[in-house]
Amino acid sequence: MSILSKDKGIYGSEVEMVNKSNDCVVYKMKSSNGEGVMTSYQVFPGIELIYNDFHMGNCFHNKQSHENIMEINHCRQGRFECEFLNGEYVYLEEGDLAVNMLSNRTAKSCFPLEHYHGVSVVICLDEAQSSISCVLDNISINLYSLRHRLCCENRCFIMRAKNSIEHIFFELYTVPDEVKLGYFKLKVLELLLFLSIVDIEEQREERKYFHKSQVDIIKAIKEYMTQDLEEHHTLEELSNRFKIPITAMKLCFKAVYGTSIYAYIRSYRMQAAAIMLRQENDSVAAIAGKVGYSNSSKFASAFKDIMGMTPLEYRKTNSLNGALSDSLNRR
Repeated sequence: MSILSKDKGIYGSEVEMVNKSNDCVVYKMKSSNGEGVMTSYQVFPGIELIYNDFHMGNCFHNKQSHENIMEINHCRQGRFECEFLNGEYVYLEEGDLAVNMLSNRTAKSCFPLEHYHGVSVVICLDEAQSSISCVLDNISINLYSLRHRLCCENRCFIMRAKNSIEHIFFELYTVPDEVKLGYFKLKVLELLLFLSIVDIEEQREERKYFHKSQVDIIKAIKEYMTQDLEEHHTLEELSNRFKIPITAMKLCFKAVYGTSIYAYIRSYRMQAAAIMLRQENDSVAAIAGKVGYSNSSKFASAFKDIMGMTPLEYRKTNSLNGALSDSLNRR
């Protein structure tokens, strides 16, 4: 039985099993703002590898303390925010690796960019230590020592993935189905061995922590900017309205959302425009106006920078009406 199945308190009651086979178990989480899918494989007794695919803002968090369960996370795309009970916020960016014991309970978690893709390795130390101790004669991995090295005093260890660790996870995202179960074993052992010998101080990436009040202000700024995309706001206006110094606002916004304020709202406008191009029949000029561009040429240039094609090309490629039109023309 999988670790998640035996103790659903790990991720809360919001996670529901939707499919089970000999190879894997699929869990789904739904909320008012989207859903997520977790596809879990038992690699060794006590060790599971989970593919995470979330399209939502809110996230589960471990409401109960689990003293001997370790979670290793790699972020492939998106961004993950975790608020611990001590008030500290941790952000996992694209390419980052995090190691955390689930005894380090969280207050709440979310995906600030409303999407997240990555891999988790969940380890029940008591069960896993005996199962991996006899796998290969020349490999010695002590999971309790690993916990002490990386998560002493319930710290969450975060490092920017270097070439060696990126290599491990890149291949997990591309492994062929016919060899995946055996390949998972090799890759999990490689990951644990790497973490057992890594120079912690050299690899650790120091991160600036922000107080909850600052993070709340930044999220309020984001909501304010995105509620009416026809409006444009200067940094000075935002600073005065939300009573936060410009420098602190810029630093904290980048910590929460991974980019500058202007880059974020520019990308947000283009994503909103993409939805309109797919679902509505308004002209490109009209859609440009809805997302704050009075000049269609500037809008088309910005759209191509973000989406990789012009608005008309995007509409033809992605809209239902365009697909039907092409289909009828071919008859």
